[in-house]
Amino acid sequence: MGDTNAAAAAPAPALGLTKPNAVDPPQVTFAAKDVEFSGWNGDLLAVAVTEKDLQSRASDSKFENTVLQKLDGQLGDLLSAAAVEEDFTGKPGQSVVLRVQRQAFKRAALVGFVAHNAGCLQGLGESVAAVAKAAQAASAAIVLASPNVIRGELKLNAAAAIASGTVLGLHEDGRYKSECKKVHLKQVDLIGLGSGPELDQRLKHANRVSSGVMLGRDLVNSPANVLTPAALAAEAAKIASTYSDVFTATILDAEKCRELKMGAYLGVAAASANPPRFIHLCYRPTDGNVKRKLAIVGKGLAIVGKGLTFDSGGYNIKASPVATIELMKWDMGGSAAVFGAAKALGQIKPPGVEVHFIAAACENMISGTGMRPGDIVTASNGKTIEVYMYPVDNTDAEGRLTLADALVYACNQGVDKIIDLATLTGAMRVALGPSISGIFTPNDELAEEFVAASLVSGEKFWRLPLEESYWEDMKSGIADMLNTGPMQPKGGAIAAALFLKQFVNEKVQWMHIDIAGTVWSHKKRSATGFGVATLVEWVLKNSSS
Repeated sequence: MGDTNAAAAAPAPALGLTKPNAVDPPQVTFAAKDVEFSGWNGDLLAVAVTEKDLQSRASDSKFENTVLQKLDGQLGDLLSAAAVEEDFTGKPGQSVVLRVQRQAFKRAALVGFVAHNAGCLQGLGESVAAVAKAAQAASAAIVLASPNVIRGELKLNAAAAIASGTVLGLHEDGRYKSECKKVHLKQVDLIGLGSGPELDQRLKHANRVSSGVMLGRDLVNSPANVLTPAALAAEAAKIASTYSDVFTATILDAEKCRELKMGAYLGVAAASANPPRFIHLCYRPTDGNVKRKLAIVGKGLAIVGKGLTFDSGGYNIKASPVATIELMKWDMGGSAAVFGAAKALGQIKPPGVEVHFIAAACENMISGTGMRPGDIVTASNGKTIEVYMYPVDNTDAEGRLTLADALVYACNQGVDKIIDLATLTGAMRVALGPSISGIFTPNDELAEEFVAASLVSGEKFWRLPLEESYWEDMKSGIADMLNTGPMQPKGGAIAAALFLKQFVNEKVQWMHIDIAGTVWSHKKRSATGFGVATLVEWVLKNSSS
C-alpha cells in the first residue's frame, strides 16, 4: 500500500515562518419557504430583479411588476425612487439597498440578475452575499420579482445554484492575514421556489458541494512554502480520516514510486529539496455494492522557489511575462479540484460507485540533480520521453510528465473511466480565456455525460479535437516521444492531450481537462475552485446510471 503515514505528520513550514490561521468557512443554513415575503422577519429582504421586470414602468417611474409594486407600496414608494436615483436597471451585479423602519425586515434590496443558466443563478447568490456582507446581516431572504422566470422543473437546481453562489460569495481566504473579517450571515430563506423534503435535500447538497469548492480554492491560494507536497498529502489524508467510513488513503514516497518505475514523475521531482508525494484516495460506498469504477486524476504540483512558491520551469526557467511565474502556485489546481470533489463526495456518499482520487504531487525546481533539456525519462508503462528543447516548453512542460505516471497508475486500478484535470498549457488560456475550460476525449458518450453534469454545476467547458496528425510532430528520433513538439505553441493544448493519451489503456474511457485559464480569477486575485462542482455531478450521474 505504500507509506500511508507520510502525509499524517507533514513538517511545519520552515521558510518564512508562515503558518495558516485556523479560519472556519462560512456556515449558512438554507430553508425553502412558501410564505408571504412582505411579512418576512429578518435582517435583509433581497428581491431578485431582471431587466425585463423594469422595462415597462409607468410615467411616474413606479413599478409595474406586481411583487415590486407591493413592496414599494409597503415602503411608501421609497424603493422605486431609489431605483431611479441610482439608475438601477436590473443588470447582473447591480443592487439598491434601503434601511427601512417599521417593517419586519431591517433592510430591503433590489438585486439584478439573469436566469439563463446555473452560472447566472450562482451570480445572483454572490450578489446577495455581497449586499449581506456590507450590511453585516445575520439573516436574509431571497425572493424573485417574477417567479415564472424559472420553469417549475428547473426550480430545484435553481435553488441549489443560488444557495451555492451565496456561500461562495461569502468565502474569503483570510488564513494568511493577521486579521480576518467575520462572516455574519447564518440563515438564508428562499421564498417562491417551492418547499418540501426534495428541495431541502438539494439545498444541503449545495452546501456540501460548496464546502469542496472552498477547499479547492484554499489549496490553490496557499503559497508553496506552506503547501509542500507533504502538506498536500496531509490535506488529502485529512479527508480520508474525516470520512473514514467511505475513504482510504495511500501515500507513496519517492522510494515506492521508484519501485513502481515512475521515471517521468520522479524526473520532474528530482531537483527539489521537498520530496514528492504520490497521493491516492479511494472512495467506496458504505454498502460495498459497486457497479462502476471511476478515476479522477489531478496534476499535483506544489510549487516553490526563491523564497516564494512557483513552478520555476526548471532549467528552462519561466522568463517570459506571459508565463506568470509569480502565480505558479496555481499549478496544482487540478489536484485541488480532485480533493475538493473528494471532500464533497465524502459528505454526499453516493452509492454504487468506486472513485479513485489521484495526484502526483511534487515541485519543479532547479539544482544539480534536476532534469535537463535533452534528458530521456522512462514512464511506468515503459515508454521513453525525450525532454525536447524547442522552442520554449521543455523542462517547463513538466505537468504532463507527472500525469503520465499518474494515468498509468489509475489504469492499473481497474477503472472504467478516467478524467484528468491540469493547468497544463498557456495555449488553453489563449484559446478559451478565463471562463471556459477545454476538454479532450476520444469518447463521445463520456463527453456527453460530462457536459450534462456541467449544465447542473454552471461551469463552462468546450470540447476540442484530438487531431491525430499532430502526433507526428511529437515523435522523437532517439526515444518513443517528445514531451513537446516543434509546433509549440501552435496547437499546444491539443499536442499535450495527445501526449497524455499515450498513457491511457484503450479499453478505458478517458477525458483530459485543461483548466489553465479557469483556475484563477485575476479580477479577484484569488482561486476559483473551478472543476469541483462538475466532478461531483459527474460522479453522481455515474452513481445513478
